[in-house]
Formats: sequence, C-alpha cells, structure tokens
Amino acid sequence: MPPAADLDDAEKATLAALLRRVIAADPFPLSLRIRTLRTILDKLEPPSPPKQRHPPPKPAGTPSAVLAKQRGRRR
Repeated sequence: MPPAADLDDAEKATLAALLRRVIAADPFPLSLRIRTLRTILDKLEPPSPPKQRHPPPKPAGTPSAVLAKQRGRRR
C-alpha cells in the first residue's frame, strides 16, 4: 500500500477544483468513475453539515404558541 500523499492547502484546493470541474462536465453523473471521484472529493473537502430546517423541539410541558392561540379562541 503506497503512503498517503502529503499535500498542502493550496494543492488540496487545486485538486478539489479540478475534481469539481471533471464531475460537472461528465455526461454520466451516476457512473462508477464519477462516484469514485466524488468520494475522493469528499475526503479532500468534507461536505458541510446540512442546515437545520426546523427549530429544535421545545421541552416537554411547554405549550406552543399555536396551541395557546387555539385555547384562547375557545373561550
């Protein structure tokens, strides 16, 4: 097994840019070759974590604003 390549940040950025261009230009985005290149790109620059779409749930026992509003209308 060959040793891992020691690349500095500029070399990693250049290699990542090249991989992104090759992946974007390929007419077969689901091919084994492109999936392999995406895996390599993810190792060079891990994807950012997805943003949370919804706020975290409230602790148990805390009424929601919608529920409080509905209860107020029933009176």
